[in-house]
Amino acid sequence: MCYDCKDIQTQTMASYLQATRLRKGNLIKVANDLFRILELHHLTPGNKRAHIQVRMRNIRTGTLADQKFRAEEDVERATLDEREMQYLYNDGDNFYFMDTATYEQIHISAEALGDSKDYLVAEMLIRVEFYEVEPVGIELPPTVDLVVKETVPGIKGATASAQVKPATLETGLVIQVPPFVNEGDKVRVNTETGEYQSRA
Repeated sequence: MCYDCKDIQTQTMASYLQATRLRKGNLIKVANDLFRILELHHLTPGNKRAHIQVRMRNIRTGTLADQKFRAEEDVERATLDEREMQYLYNDGDNFYFMDTATYEQIHISAEALGDSKDYLVAEMLIRVEFYEVEPVGIELPPTVDLVVKETVPGIKGATASAQVKPATLETGLVIQVPPFVNEGDKVRVNTETGEYQSRA
């Protein structure tokens, strides 16, 4: 008797999404391969049919691919399980996470994480996405607070509020910040756009 059959059926049941509803970060299945959407553009060229131009990364091989979907086309979205895990550390190529309930550790490659890795700080709790038993990515909170490691000192007497300067954060991410932000400050960053939001 198969006690897990029901679970297996639920996991393999496909869910489809109209191409116009695809979003950056979605994980989709194209010809048995899993791809993470990195960017997408809705195009309506003159009298032709609207379509969605997608740049995506194969999460198993790390290769980039461009794909065009018709606006009305149904795209298979990978059904994911999520588990809350704690981010531990990275060794450059792999990022290690621990299940806070079972203490089981897993790793995800830097390629599979893409830009998400720039927002990871040791000990932060994060939702890790699994496709069947394979960890395939993470779901970031809308914002994260990161310490400024390097930036030029603020310009005295600078009155233009539109002025910005580059700042390197503790994870290596470089963002534009207002002139009054200094090294050692903690800043709040939008994880979707990579933009400075406020001092934390």
